[in-house]
Amino acid sequence: MTGSTAASFTADDYRARMERAARTAAEAGLAGLLVAPGPDLVWLTGYTPPAVTERLTLLVLAAGQDPVLVVPALEAPDAQKAAGAPALTLRDWTDGKDPYAATAALLDASGRFGISDNAWALHLLALQQAVPGSSYTSLTEALPMLRAVKDAAELELMTAAGAAADATFEKIRNVPFAGRREAEVAADLDRLLRRYGHEQVDFTIVASGPNGANPHHEAGDRVIERGDMVVLDFGGLKDGYGSDTSRTVHVGEPTDEERRVHDTVREAQEAGFRAVRPGAACQDVDRAARAVIADAGYGEYFIHRTGHGIGVTTHEPPYMIEGEERPLVPGMCFSVEPGIYLPGRFGVRIEDIVTVTEDGGRRLNTTSRELVIVE
Repeated sequence: MTGSTAASFTADDYRARMERAARTAAEAGLAGLLVAPGPDLVWLTGYTPPAVTERLTLLVLAAGQDPVLVVPALEAPDAQKAAGAPALTLRDWTDGKDPYAATAALLDASGRFGISDNAWALHLLALQQAVPGSSYTSLTEALPMLRAVKDAAELELMTAAGAAADATFEKIRNVPFAGRREAEVAADLDRLLRRYGHEQVDFTIVASGPNGANPHHEAGDRVIERGDMVVLDFGGLKDGYGSDTSRTVHVGEPTDEERRVHDTVREAQEAGFRAVRPGAACQDVDRAARAVIADAGYGEYFIHRTGHGIGVTTHEPPYMIEGEERPLVPGMCFSVEPGIYLPGRFGVRIEDIVTVTEDGGRRLNTTSRELVIVE
């Protein structure tokens, strides 16, 4: 995660986010939120601390109180440069002092707090000792929709990230596939994503032939052959916001069965997209896509959820899965990515990022979903 989102938003934007987060926490019965370094901290403050540190950095949010960022003194100068810093009170601490005692003074001694999923156990256990009457729940469990609904500026960044991924696909479909290792094509994807503005590449799946039956196959040394179906799934962060798209290509002419499977997935993806509308449940998107694949006789080979949320990370709530009854809201962004995976033979997946609009959905990926023939 980089700090590049800081240039896109103002201190007022970050202040509004922190106020909304604190208010939502109070409505959920929490005394406040404790936000450790990671995507939530970047989204709320524009601040990205050093990637690995055992020193405590923690944003403390509570309704009716000014936001406070507890930060090591040696990192305070960088924190003060963050776009959201004017909306924060910085409380720094020096090595040799107890940061947990300083943090404890900010907390309701008997309160229940939401805390970042990625907070170090070292810090959580120390806080529990410093505030023995307190209790904690994961931020995703307590406020799963905290970042789910994007505002206009965020949607603009998401759209640009999707366009960059689309440009990458339009280039990769013209590179040689046959006779090259999966890892070589994956390196091409990485290079192209960066060429089109991604500062971070999270994944470049190139799954050829039987490897395509593994949805999360790591590109390896297998040499791609003529006659292979190849699943391409790639994405990352551009200006701090995520892209993620999948297309399945074929090296040379496909068989009738391969075309049939690909057509089934394409129809399922279209059905999932058409199920997107305000007020529909997340599970309705999954059901619509899954029904097409089940009706075609491949139900047992669709082995994952239909979609996941995306924003400042490439996987986050909401999830398009059976049992998730949460309603869709304009501004939500998520993938619609059904697939069929035939063990030992091949796989097919087609994925677009979709945002909910006032009257339906809008795709952020617009490249062809037809089966593309490559050489």
